[in-house]
Amino acid sequence: MTPVRLVKYKTTLAKRQLDLTIITDQVNKGQNIAALIRTCDAVGVHNAHVVTPKGGFREHKRTARGSQKWVNVVPHDTIDSAIQLAKQQGMQLVSAHFSDQAVDYRELDYTVPTALILGAEMHGVSAKALVASDHQVVIPMLGMVHSFNVSVAAAVILLEAQRQRALSGSYDKPQIRGAQYDQTLFRWSHPKVADFCHQHGLAYPSMDEHGEIVNLNQWYANALQKNAQAPPEKGIN
Repeated sequence: MTPVRLVKYKTTLAKRQLDLTIITDQVNKGQNIAALIRTCDAVGVHNAHVVTPKGGFREHKRTARGSQKWVNVVPHDTIDSAIQLAKQQGMQLVSAHFSDQAVDYRELDYTVPTALILGAEMHGVSAKALVASDHQVVIPMLGMVHSFNVSVAAAVILLEAQRQRALSGSYDKPQIRGAQYDQTLFRWSHPKVADFCHQHGLAYPSMDEHGEIVNLNQWYANALQKNAQAPPEKGIN
């Protein structure tokens, strides 16, 4: 762990937004999910809610998964689950959907808690999600094509949300604190150790002010003793 890297993690975490998120509604292409997650990381979204489509996800050999290290991907079996959680968190539900009720995406206030619902290409947001939505938005287009790829549309709208939030000072007020901050910083700093802890139901070890694990060898020996059935994890030093 270099000092520069640790500062980068802390600076990024300080700007993460807990009250801005996306909900995918039957988006089934792996490359689109990956692109959405990359955009979430770029604008400071901390949690992304991904609903498993009916036919499962279509993988793509060029699908990039690296951004999932930095954004919490919250899986849902149904759109109802994701919508209910967003409502419980007091978020306005905004569907990116072409309809008579849709307004220019720039007219909305994204400084308030917001969940952006994104539907599959060709079909758009589901009827159930539209009924639950507080707003529907559209990106004005001047050409013959009437819609963007879902990941491009999300980037356009989320960048507007970022612009508004930057002007309002939202990124200057850290939203992640306490145990959530400490655990996220540890996962980012020591992903292999974090994976080992998850696999064996262990609490994360302590980390000092330099981002190093306190008494790693002793902690690891104790962990193996408590989980004698677990084979040693390679490369966590």
